[in-house]
Parts: sequence; structure tokens; C-alpha cells
Amino acid sequence: MKLGVLLCGLGRAGATRAFSSWPPHSPLTGLVSASELVGHWTAVFEERGIPEARQSSEYIVAHVLGAKTFQSLRPALRSQPLSPRQLGRIQELSSQRLQRMPVQYILREWDFRGLTLKMAPPVFIPRPETEELVTWVLEEEARRPHAGGVEGSPLILEVGCGSGAIALSLLSQLPQSRAVAVDKGEAAICLAQENAQRLQVHRRIQITPVDVTLERNWAPLLPWGPVDLLVSNPPYLSHQDMGQLAPEICSYEDLAALDGGKEGMDVIVHILALAPLLLKDSGSLFLEVDPKHPGLVGSWLQSRPGLGLRLVAVRRDFCGRPRFLHIRRSGPQRGGGTVDTSSRLQPAPVPD
Repeated sequence: MKLGVLLCGLGRAGATRAFSSWPPHSPLTGLVSASELVGHWTAVFEERGIPEARQSSEYIVAHVLGAKTFQSLRPALRSQPLSPRQLGRIQELSSQRLQRMPVQYILREWDFRGLTLKMAPPVFIPRPETEELVTWVLEEEARRPHAGGVEGSPLILEVGCGSGAIALSLLSQLPQSRAVAVDKGEAAICLAQENAQRLQVHRRIQITPVDVTLERNWAPLLPWGPVDLLVSNPPYLSHQDMGQLAPEICSYEDLAALDGGKEGMDVIVHILALAPLLLKDSGSLFLEVDPKHPGLVGSWLQSRPGLGLRLVAVRRDFCGRPRFLHIRRSGPQRGGGTVDTSSRLQPAPVPD
């Protein structure tokens, strides 16, 4: 399931009008079928300036009827009368959408690379771009030599796990793998643990609260290494971009999962400094970043050769923006110690 604007768009600052003052829509009369309801709520959402009006109404109606998408409903089910209970439930969920609640939170679940994950505010909603990041990780992992002939058995660390989408997706595709997932938010930890249980991979993952931006928290991470893969979709929006967020994001999602500081690099540089302490030789770090960041990250790494990290590839997202980084570690594993994580950077050329 994908919902473009709600998942990956930045809204205009002027979009944050007083939606909380809108009254609930009046009860429906004479509209009894799923198709009629989709048409009705699409018109209401469009009138109120709700993004993705038709998609929102289709997902809500389908959900109440027990389907994931409206298109998957049998034609007969789209035209037959709905019960008063179903009509009331659609009215209730549609009223939440009028309050600019994201569809993912309204439905309480969302699909990520074929996995149905529970969603709950304020835990960050995984975006379609992040599915591309996981796909790239899996492609690179398939090319990696495996010691002892045991394939698909990497040890994975996800930093900033949110709902657990990245780690759980990797575990589902790499049956012999194990993972550690960390996040500083209690709500995220609880939701990721619940999703791991739902997907029955909880015995292969350890999910624990850690704020990696505090170097005093790094020591407990070290016994989990060395890891094969470190993967993260960290907060990477700049302060300027934070001021342009859509109401769906500002009012419901955890803004700390998005705010990367003045340049959007505050959390990224801590992950880069932590990586040499945890990655094994030739281990890989995969990051999702802002399109402005590949050159900045390359410059930051070039100025710190002692870390033993090298930016080896940049990949573009489905919109053609440089969005994903593959960084490889070489040399003996570093010991502990303080690393300069200053994010005052100068851009370097983006690798082809």
C-alpha cells in the first residue's frame, strides 16, 4: 500500500490551517453502497483540502469491509448495501481523516514490502523510499561472500528503528539472519517489539532503547558487534525543511524522528562515528539521507581517514534524487574513544 503525499511529501507552510475547528460531517442519508461512500467522502475530502482524497476514502471504506484496497473488493461487495454499523464506522474514520490524521494511523496498520505492520502515533510512518533502501541492502547482501558457505546469516544493527520496518523486513528475507534494533523513543520500542511478535521473528531480534547521539550510550552497544550490516533511516531534515511539513506530519508524527538539525546532519554524523566501533572488516553501512547529503557525507569521511570508512556508492530514489548511501569499512575494528562529530561540512562531489 502506498499513499504518495501522506507518505513522502512535504506540505506547504500555508497548509497548516485550522483544521481542528472543522465540525464532523453530517450523517449520511441514502448512501448505502461502498462505491457511493467512496464518491461521497472523496468529494468531502476534496472540499476540505485533504490530500489524496480518493485514495483516503478508498482505503477507509475497504478497511471497514475487511480488505486492504478498494480494488481488491469483489464487484458485488462494492455495490451491495452496507450495515448501519459499517456506515457508522466509515463515518468515524473519515472524520479522523478530516482532522488530518494520516491514513496509516487511522487504519492502525500499513504494508511495507509485503509485511503488514501495526502503526500507532507518534511512531514514524515508513515511507516508500525506505522500501528501496531495504531492496538495495538485500541486493548487496546477495553479492557478499559468506563465510563457511552459510548464506543469509548476517548480523544486522538498525539505528532508529521506529516501527521496526527495516530490521523486520530484512529478517523476513534473510531467514538465518539476526538483528539488533535501537531507538530512543519508548513508543517506537514498544511498537517494534509488537510488530516483531506479529511477524514471529521476535526470537531473532533484540529491540532496546538507545540514543546514539549520546556517546555515553555507545559502550553498551559494543558487545553486540562486530556486525555485518548497519542500516538506518535517521532524522535528516534540516531546520528549514522542518518548517515546511504537512499538517499530517506536524500534528501526529514524532518530529524528533525527522529533525536532523541545522543541516540535517546531526544524527548522521553520530552514526558515522559509531560505525567503525561496531562494523566488522568489510562491513557495510547503509543510510537514507536528504538529496543534499551525499556530498556532505563524502567530505566528512574524507576529512577523517582514521575512521576507515569509505563512501562506495550513492543510489537514487524512484524520483531520481540521490537518496541512499553505501559506506564500507576497511581495516581493523576501532576501539572506543571520542570522535569529532562536528557537522560543519563542505560538500564534495556526489559519486556517479
